[in-house]
Order: sequence, then structure tokens, then C-alpha cells
Amino acid sequence: MDSGAIRRRLALGVAVLAASGALALVAPAEAQAVTAANCAGREVRTLSFDTGTVHVYRQGGYVCAITLPKESGGRRMMSVSVQARGNRPVVDKGKYSHRAGPVTVHAGHRCVWVKGTVGRSSVSSGWILC
Repeated sequence: MDSGAIRRRLALGVAVLAASGALALVAPAEAQAVTAANCAGREVRTLSFDTGTVHVYRQGGYVCAITLPKESGGRRMMSVSVQARGNRPVVDKGKYSHRAGPVTVHAGHRCVWVKGTVGRSSVSSGWILC
């Protein structure tokens, strides 16, 4: 296993532990509970598009994102990706009914590029959080 894969797995493990700890300490409103249970930190960006929304969170040097559809319904193609500048994107893509993600990367102080899709509509942030 290369060092990049090890770092990604470590980052995911840290994010899961942080999210479970935050959920145990705080009982936010139902809409916030869906996203807070999946990404640690505070919400720093919301990227809306025709069929969904991408929520971007940051805690320390980690950036996490999830894609939520605007309308509930059956399973459909969804994706979310986060790429720290200089690294490959971390992607979650598949047929989901509730959300794609979370995906977490260690960005440090580097810019990130976030993308999300629900069905045929998508959003791409460009380099943000620089």
C-alpha cells in the first residue's frame, strides 16, 4: 500500500472518530444532524445547483464534503469529490437515495477543489479555501 493510500485511510478514520465524538456531545437540529454526523468541523461552504447541494466542512487541516439531493426519491447517480491542490481527488460515486459521501482529505493550508453531482446536474467549485 502506497503512502497516499495510507494517508487517505488515516484521514477517513480521524474524520469518523471526530464526527462520532461531535455527535455524542451535541444534538443539533434534524437538518444539521444529517451533515454533522458525516463531516467533522464547521461548515465553510455550501454549493447549490439544480438538483442538489454540496456541503463543505473544515476542521484543522482536514476538509470534508457530502452531496445531498434537493428532492427525496429513489436511487440515482450521485457523486462528491474533494481534491487538495497537488493531490488526486477522493471520490464517492454511485447510485444513492440520500447522499454521496462523506469524503475527507488532509489539505493542510492548500486550496481544495470540490465537485458534486445529482443526476445530470453538477457543481464545481474551482480552487477554494486557499
